[in-house]
Amino acid sequence: MSLFSSFNKRSVLDTAIKQVSKARKSDAGAAVDLYQEAYQGFSKAIADNLIVSEALYNWGFALLNQAKIQQPAQAIETLQDAVAKFSFCLLTAPNYLAAAIDGGVAFMDLARLSGPDSTEYLHKMALQYFENACRIQKGSAAYNLACLHAMDGEHDACLEALNQAYQNGCLPDEAVILADVDMATVVNLPWFTEFLESTQKQPEVAAEAAESESGAIDYEPKFNLKKKDEFDYYAKDQD
Repeated sequence: MSLFSSFNKRSVLDTAIKQVSKARKSDAGAAVDLYQEAYQGFSKAIADNLIVSEALYNWGFALLNQAKIQQPAQAIETLQDAVAKFSFCLLTAPNYLAAAIDGGVAFMDLARLSGPDSTEYLHKMALQYFENACRIQKGSAAYNLACLHAMDGEHDACLEALNQAYQNGCLPDEAVILADVDMATVVNLPWFTEFLESTQKQPEVAAEAAESESGAIDYEPKFNLKKKDEFDYYAKDQD
């Protein structure tokens, strides 16, 4: 591939990423056109190019966000497409942390929309993606795992995942956790209250863990993970 062609494809990809950023801030009508234009750009960037992994991730990221403004039936199809993009991304770049985390998030969102008959299978798939993310970077998807276990009534596993998130500096703020609907079944339980109290007694643990992990992984999150909103690891939102 010529240097000119490489620069041209980089420009196409950057434009598509900007369109996704703009679509996320637009009303539903305008967002549809912006997402479609972005997808065309991602498709062009993928063709015979070494930045295929980044294009695939951002394509999946765009689909994940577009699903939020769609009706359930259409959102399911969009989320399935997002999963395919994240899966392909991980085939081309097995250590792409953002694709592993957002792929799990997509499966969780699919479970919410698909009904109880599909929940077990979709949660199992989400579990695999989040465990893969923790393999790539220790604790990176531990809070996501805690939410998954909370919804499935697996309290011991939920507490273990919360502790892992805390020990690795990946636990969201207390207010975020308490407001998270996925944690609603456990936030009033005694063991959960004890866990939160323990984090207040040892606030330096998370800070030390975050510092020790800094720079270890190419696809490191920019800040503590927030499970369903504002995934910015290499999403490159640009205003």
